Amino acid sequence: MQLVILLIALGGLAAIGYYLARRKLLGAAARESIRPHSMPGYHGWYVAVWCALPSAVVLLIWLLFEERILEALLISSLGPEAAMLSGEMLGLLLNDIRNLAAGDAVSRAADPALLAAAERYGAMRDTARAALLGGGLALAAAGLAWSWHHVAPAFRARHRVEKMVRFALILASCVAVVTTVGIILSVLFESIRFFSIIPVGEFLFGLEWSPQTAIREDQIGSSGAFGAVPLFTGTLLITLIAMLVALPIGLFSAVYMAEFASPRVRNTVKPILEILAGVPTVVYGFFAALTVAPALRGFGNSIGLDVASESALAAGAVMGIMIIPFISSLSDDAIVAVPRSLREGSLAMGATRSETVVKVILPAALPGIVAACLLAVSRAIGETMIVVMAAGLAAKLTANPLDAVTTVTAQMVTLLVGDQEFDSAKTLAAFALGLALFLATLALNVLALYIARKYREQYE
Repeated sequence: MQLVILLIALGGLAAIGYYLARRKLLGAAARESIRPHSMPGYHGWYVAVWCALPSAVVLLIWLLFEERILEALLISSLGPEAAMLSGEMLGLLLNDIRNLAAGDAVSRAADPALLAAAERYGAMRDTARAALLGGGLALAAAGLAWSWHHVAPAFRARHRVEKMVRFALILASCVAVVTTVGIILSVLFESIRFFSIIPVGEFLFGLEWSPQTAIREDQIGSSGAFGAVPLFTGTLLITLIAMLVALPIGLFSAVYMAEFASPRVRNTVKPILEILAGVPTVVYGFFAALTVAPALRGFGNSIGLDVASESALAAGAVMGIMIIPFISSLSDDAIVAVPRSLREGSLAMGATRSETVVKVILPAALPGIVAACLLAVSRAIGETMIVVMAAGLAAKLTANPLDAVTTVTAQMVTLLVGDQEFDSAKTLAAFALGLALFLATLALNVLALYIARKYREQYE
């Protein structure tokens, strides 16, 4: 509750500082009859930022380290008995204390010592939050007073605000880069651990996928088979079916809306088509499992075909419907961006509208269309819910779209569900699959970039 109060108070103080800084600047400029260096809005933003930013930084730092600080204080208050516990038992005890303080269920009987520890933990947390609230408000007031002192007609507020914005943009870029590098390194390191157990050749070229292994030495279980070829073929098969559905429908609809539809029809159809992009994938999964898959099976039985209850065709078809807006919307934007002079020049030479679209507009818009197709392929490769609900989890090496198959992402989900042992090949296999998926997506991006550069040089 204290954090919510602090955030609301910071927003209110920043708004008040913005308003008062504008009034102070306008009044000073009127009294001195001079033109201020910066607009009143820049002075307002300067005061508002310095009012909210220091407290926000302290709040962020505290939220990052709050649990560790409170945990260290709690361990010190438990006495020497806590230091004698093992890491797992101490972690379980601390978790029970936190749950008891929050009113949740615990894994042991709530004895008086545990109740007293939970009460101390709650008191320490409330005291820390109250101190954070008071300190944050005091820091905000200090920032408001300090920045208020600088408001004057000669003050270069615009330069200061632009430096703040530039720093924020650089920080956001650094966060994005660091996050991407962290994801890549985490996947890479865990994949290296997996390949130290399972040979790379067996993973890339093995024809059998059965990751079930015995966790304990005395447990009877499979030794595991980690050949990922069935997963790769299943992913490619479903992606191919999805693109066969989405590419012609999306591209033709984009051409129609950009070149042949009236403005009224375009303004009506395009938003309706893009609604498909906002439908949750689990809804598509239900649609595929409850409607499309039974319909395909019934139709197949009527003509003598054996269609599985969960088939690649059902999952691929519904996935194709899902990614139609990606191809249609981006291709439409690429076609509309083609210079009008190319259209008029082609029509002036006697070409029909259809010939102009096929021989002039589509080649000129090819880089954007390739980018749209790449995004659609990446979306199809990374889809999980539709595959889990409509295609199944059977790792079968087949090219028959009527059979049940599975994909890389579906297996990653199943490998990381429930309690996991991150020293076993079964769990580490998910990271190896993630690395393979990342490399495949990277290759698609490089190919699309090459095609875009080639045609951009031709038409610029």
